[in-house]
Amino acid sequence: MAFSDRLEAMRDWFRHKWMYRKGGGGGAQGAAAAGRAQDGDRAPSSSRSWLGWLKPVIILIPLAIVLYYGVGMAIVQNVDDNPDFTVAESDIPQGGSKAVAVAAALVDREVNQHSWTANDPFFQPGWALDNMPNFQQGIVTALARFSFELMDQLGRLRGSSEADPDLAAANGRLQYPGDVWLWNPSKSLALKSSSESQYREAREHLLAYNRRLAKGDAIFDRRADNLMATLDRFAADMGSASAATDEHIEKHAGVWIDVQADNLFYFNKGRLYAYYVVMKALGEDFSEVIKERNLEKAWVQMLASLRKGVELEPWVVVNGAPDAQFQPSHLSAQGFYLLRARVQLREITDILLK
Repeated sequence: MAFSDRLEAMRDWFRHKWMYRKGGGGGAQGAAAAGRAQDGDRAPSSSRSWLGWLKPVIILIPLAIVLYYGVGMAIVQNVDDNPDFTVAESDIPQGGSKAVAVAAALVDREVNQHSWTANDPFFQPGWALDNMPNFQQGIVTALARFSFELMDQLGRLRGSSEADPDLAAANGRLQYPGDVWLWNPSKSLALKSSSESQYREAREHLLAYNRRLAKGDAIFDRRADNLMATLDRFAADMGSASAATDEHIEKHAGVWIDVQADNLFYFNKGRLYAYYVVMKALGEDFSEVIKERNLEKAWVQMLASLRKGVELEPWVVVNGAPDAQFQPSHLSAQGFYLLRARVQLREITDILLK
């Protein structure tokens, strides 16, 4: 056989093996099948490479979002209910009010040292939190009430004098809603002052008032009737918190998954916490009145009730029926200490009235 014939036979053998390597037919059909197979192998190659690149991206993006919010929430979350929070004596101007200094320090802690989370936009991890924002708003609610009493009672003489300008400014800013970010297009296209910026200004006014008080340029009237009026307002605010708690228990008690129960629980917790810290300091400001009226024991008992309410810290807030056998009612437990402290406040104001 000639060499050219042998070469042609080998070419035919290789062509035959190529056509039938994936089970193609013989002859023209096999050749066509082989051509289609080759075209088919080439066409999807680019699409497969794109899919291979997209798959990890599709998986990684949701994973990154989950990690961002999960880790971020763990870092930001800080329900700081330290009952021993106070202000160093060196940070209180000589002759100033310790209660005012503590109120300013609480604002500083929640806004500057911690992150104010109640107005976090959706792209910040704090947006997904609920316990901490409600706790912080409860604190500011109580401080707003205290700042009003400073402006209306403690920081003026008998109500006939003009309200102190720093106290009036602090009170107005502490009344500002806690959930305002710089911009909310659903309500207005205009930029607004954020909640934390308002609270920072309120703190500055409280500190300015205390400095002026130390110099004798402001008033902090340590009279028994002023203390009585302030405590009456605190007790009324606690009564409002108790009514909201009772209404929620009445409507939703026994629901295993009550997503609003923890919001109310932590809002009340923040309110009780701020009242506890402020009244502990207020007791030092009015120590002479408390001693003169033999209120030391009653004052300590009232603070103890507030502290027990603050220290309640269930892993999960459950709104069981008050008489449930196996389902706890954390709102009822908190409400008990809230009402107990309120009753003790009323006892103190009754004694001050005499």
